[in-house]
Amino acid sequence: MKRKISTNGRDFEEFVVVKRSGIHGKGIFTSVDIPKGSKIMDIKGEVIDGDECERREEEEDNVYIFWNGDDCYIDTAKTKKIKYINHDCDFNCDVVDNGKGGLMLIAYRNIKAGEELTIDYGYDEIYENCGCDECKNNKVKK
Repeated sequence: MKRKISTNGRDFEEFVVVKRSGIHGKGIFTSVDIPKGSKIMDIKGEVIDGDECERREEEEDNVYIFWNGDDCYIDTAKTKKIKYINHDCDFNCDVVDNGKGGLMLIAYRNIKAGEELTIDYGYDEIYENCGCDECKNNKVKK
């Protein structure tokens, strides 16, 4: 019998662990089932503007930055978990506004214990290097 987890209004971050990923390097995984629509964690980090975002991407190869609307970005490079979230076209999580000027990660669908948590990075260059079946098939068709 599966153990049901009650978060009592909290998020699932304590059940998220960093492990080796079959997608790329390290990834984040859940140790419990997470129901669709549940908040998994807040996306925290240093808030920076667009110019600083570009500088960090170009000069530091920083790929741990989330866009937070207009000219606002969240650099998660110094975090322990969220910086390891990988892209998958068949993603199971989504990044949404948390209603407090920040971002949070939510379950886009029901997620089973042991699954890697993934998002769609949403920029064209990622699809060129993506190894999912859909992207592989689209590359073959071109």
